[in-house]
Amino acid sequence: MSSASTSSASIDQVLSDAVAGGAVPQAVALVVGRDGVLYEGAAGPVAAGAERPATPDSMFRIASMTKIVATVAALQLAERGDLDLDAPVEKYLPQFADVRVLTGFDGDTPTLRPPASSATVRQLVTHTAGFGYWFWNADVHRWEEVTGTPNVLAGDRAIFSAPMVADPGTRFEYGTNTDWLGEVVEAVSGQPLNDYLAAHVFEPLGMRSATFAPTAQARKDLVAVHVPTDDGWAATEIDWSPTPQWWAGGHGIYCTPRDYARFQQMLLNRGSLDGATILNPETVDNAFRNQIGDLDFPVHIPTAEPETSGPWNGPAGLKWGLGLLLNTAQAPGMRAPYSGAWAGVFNTHFWVDPATGVSGAIYSQFLPFITDAALGVYADFERAVYAEFG
Repeated sequence: MSSASTSSASIDQVLSDAVAGGAVPQAVALVVGRDGVLYEGAAGPVAAGAERPATPDSMFRIASMTKIVATVAALQLAERGDLDLDAPVEKYLPQFADVRVLTGFDGDTPTLRPPASSATVRQLVTHTAGFGYWFWNADVHRWEEVTGTPNVLAGDRAIFSAPMVADPGTRFEYGTNTDWLGEVVEAVSGQPLNDYLAAHVFEPLGMRSATFAPTAQARKDLVAVHVPTDDGWAATEIDWSPTPQWWAGGHGIYCTPRDYARFQQMLLNRGSLDGATILNPETVDNAFRNQIGDLDFPVHIPTAEPETSGPWNGPAGLKWGLGLLLNTAQAPGMRAPYSGAWAGVFNTHFWVDPATGVSGAIYSQFLPFITDAALGVYADFERAVYAEFG
């Protein structure tokens, strides 16, 4: 991807002010249009106190920005007629029939019942199958504690023993749905998820850095996950397991911002990039349409583990497409309605705006997810992008 100019003093200022003011430990940002890169810039080091700067070619843990990539794999299989999105999950994963719904606790013993209906593959895609995450659902957090089950970052297959916290189709509940979806992709394709994505997404799009398993040298070069201290940001060794028992469709990809921008540009171009067709245009169009009916993305999600994530407080009317959060209203100077977006728990964010033909992403590496200061930076970045390119 290329363009005549990829600079913007106003966006540069947003990034440098964010790092200088301590809102984020570093910031890398890219903006692409349908024909190439419109902007790329960065501020701050790969680790607090380090001399090496973060750049668009630095490796980040993109965490839940993996979800849309795994979703694309499922959509490809559906296009080929190998996967029925409306089939029960147990058609492809017989063990899924054993999943129960958590109704509470009898002391430290979870109480469980069968789900009222069979979850479908589409409900995994839309986070309406009933699975939660420990940091946004207190019942999941307690279930993990009383059963001794680690959270998904440990890479232990025990996470697939987790119960649902809602009946399928009854509410939007953000959680391990896409990890199950990755298992479906493996079962249908006959390939490990990492190999499938390498062959059918990463290689065709030229995403050379994207991987579930960085080399030893790449791990040394990763941007460090930071945590706040009284003296500012401190770099840590926080990461998910380097030797997972399964390839996590929900969070497992490491990638550079420059390479992930190629994935964003593919979505802007309705499934194709530089002669490679990843999805049919109609499939991509459906990804940007409401797929959860009268259900809504929650306006408020309390935190169940503040060191991992703050609470979510957002606007009403948000919907979910196929792997993407959809805004249905226009905020002044920002993305158009029915843009698609998502983020990663270590504070990486992207959006794709088909109506305007612009896609932006901003990357940092720190916990907790969702802080007021960082949300302010993301909003300032988006407004600067539309002032320049909208």
